[in-house]
Amino acid sequence: MNDLRERTIFITGASRGIGREIALRCARDGANVVITGKTAETHAKLPGTIHSVAAEVEQAGGCALAVQLDVRDETALQAAVEQAARHFGGIDVLVNNASAISLTGTLDTPAKRLDLMWDVNMRATFLASQACIPYLKKSANPHILTMSPPLNMQAKWFAPHVAYSISKYGMSLCAHGMAMEFAGDGIAVNCLWPRTVIATAAVEFNFPEAVLRASRHPSIMADAAYHILTRNSRDCTGNFFVDEDLLRATGVKDFAQYATTPGAPLFEDFFLNKP
Repeated sequence: MNDLRERTIFITGASRGIGREIALRCARDGANVVITGKTAETHAKLPGTIHSVAAEVEQAGGCALAVQLDVRDETALQAAVEQAARHFGGIDVLVNNASAISLTGTLDTPAKRLDLMWDVNMRATFLASQACIPYLKKSANPHILTMSPPLNMQAKWFAPHVAYSISKYGMSLCAHGMAMEFAGDGIAVNCLWPRTVIATAAVEFNFPEAVLRASRHPSIMADAAYHILTRNSRDCTGNFFVDEDLLRATGVKDFAQYATTPGAPLFEDFFLNKP
């Protein structure tokens, strides 16, 4: 297994939650981490900024570059990628983590909310990948990792929140196609999704408190991501990984360490059939 020392990791939506945890896990190897997100100043309700995470990355042993970025702005996205490549001399990994959620039915989803989810989820995943691929082609072990679910066309995963489901599957379809498109370049393109709900700000604001208590800490996703990003890119592409399944396969047995409430029954995430 490789490590991530001096490799450059570009992460969208990294000011909190899963993106922050992945940034800190990579930093422990001595990676160069590009922390992007909209939050550059302290928010009244949301924890963390790109600058606070950059400081944590430095403290953990990595090198950090904080870039304020709205992933819906394709010009700013391209500029952020170019800035990161200039600053660190290239890009080795892209983590498509930024995501928008609205668990609303068809009649309760206004166009503005539909556009937000499509732009932040599928469109930004496509455009961030497009911007990074020329640099990834020059990397010795290039990876794109997208936080989206396995493709599952059962209607039960669409009916309660059609727009959200389409936007998340759009991210997965990007990875599905790009994995084959860029296989010859040795670029690994994979997806990662949690078995259980993860305790993020999005969950806190969109679900009852009981769901938050029945969640796992974002560190489980960071540990799973690390196992993917340190694999040989030519031998690990086109996969739809689930965090718990992946970690079990690598020998992890203690999952209690990830629980937000030790001993509490866990709330399963969307889009997965029971194992």
